[in-house]
Amino acid sequence: MQKQESKMGFTDFAETWNGRLAMLGLAIGFATELLTGRGILAQLGLM
Repeated sequence: MQKQESKMGFTDFAETWNGRLAMLGLAIGFATELLTGRGILAQLGLM
């Protein structure tokens, strides 16, 4: 019988996708800032 590997926690697969989505979110944030001329916090109404 083979030992089943856990899919929870800090796995290489999860960390790879976490990094990719973080880079995508940052790029979208910068693009939105360039298009609107307002920072991210100003767009959210926090400043």
